Amino acid sequence: MTPFLQLVFSLMVIITAAKTGGWLANRLRQPAVLGELLVGVFLGPSVLDLLHWPFLANPVDPHLLTEAVYELAELGVVCLMFLAGLEVDIREMQRAGRVATLAGVSGVIVPLALGALVMLPFGYQGNAALFVGMILTATSVSISAQTLLELGMLRSREGIALLGAAVVDDVLVILLLSIFVAVATSSAGLAAVPLILLRMLIYLGVAVAVSFLVLPRLADWVDRQSISEGLAALVLVVALAFAWTAEVGGGLAAITGAFIAGVGFGRSHLHAKITRSMHTITYAFLVPIFFVSIGLKTDAHLLTGPNLLLIMVLVVVAVISKVVGGGLGARLGGFTNREALRVGLGMISRGEVGLIVAAVGVNAGLIQPELFSSITFIVLITTLITPLFLRRAFAEKEVSYA
Repeated sequence: MTPFLQLVFSLMVIITAAKTGGWLANRLRQPAVLGELLVGVFLGPSVLDLLHWPFLANPVDPHLLTEAVYELAELGVVCLMFLAGLEVDIREMQRAGRVATLAGVSGVIVPLALGALVMLPFGYQGNAALFVGMILTATSVSISAQTLLELGMLRSREGIALLGAAVVDDVLVILLLSIFVAVATSSAGLAAVPLILLRMLIYLGVAVAVSFLVLPRLADWVDRQSISEGLAALVLVVALAFAWTAEVGGGLAAITGAFIAGVGFGRSHLHAKITRSMHTITYAFLVPIFFVSIGLKTDAHLLTGPNLLLIMVLVVVAVISKVVGGGLGARLGGFTNREALRVGLGMISRGEVGLIVAAVGVNAGLIQPELFSSITFIVLITTLITPLFLRRAFAEKEVSYA
């Protein structure tokens, strides 16, 4: 079987299984994303190990199929974050600016400190312990955004604050990661910090300006031209361009660029048409691959002995640190206890951002590959429980705890 046909067969199974899992989850009154994630675990090395079936093996490059699926999953993240950006109301975001900033900052500080401290009894010292704390600072708002979209709460006070806090969190995490890796691996050390910071700030300034001032006008012009699905093509290209420039030009995560592009297009009077054009390809093709891919990276057979204890401890720390950190920041920003709790719960999932940070650590030699496997479980578990917590938190009747 050719590599192309191997990919076609794999995608056929992944998308079918994802949609089936999502349908079953909805029937059980759970978020569809939960079913898609569990399907990924079932298809992964824990049970079926789909991507390593004999007739899908490539004798020349054994990793070719796996890499192709994971690359498509990353495209799913980009498109999902673009759609999340489309749902953002700038006026509401500005009103939640103080809350988002405080929640984002405290949602980084608390996990960083607790994560590094809890690694000491397990024999991790110095850079390794600190880097685990760095991994736990990550927040993947894509999972929470999907859940809030399903609940119709993405534009709620907490939803807007959560999206803003996640952006602040992402910028801080990537900034700290860049500084940490530069200091730990470069002979330039601290001398590289000002350049890294300047690069990020320049990119953010330019990206936001282009997004707000150019994209709405550009969408309006393209929509008036005689181009087959011109608006849809423009939106897709711009989302990819912003994602690419975020990493290459700004040293930020690609999802940050996609989110900024989405916010810009959201200001257009063509908002509804843009949403429809991106929604179909994203949710029919790319997003199912992304959610399943998280489970495909998880091997439950590693849940034994010291690894199991470490994973359990880190999961507890991962949950508590974000609820306390993000929730405390939201509370200081003026939210009620219930609203602050919802923001904190929405920041629990580490998702693809946590995996990206961990992968950087492995490539830089700051953590061992074995620890990366444990981190994968933490990402999966926090990703699985976040939709459940959010659904429960938003389902409960409003009670004033302020």
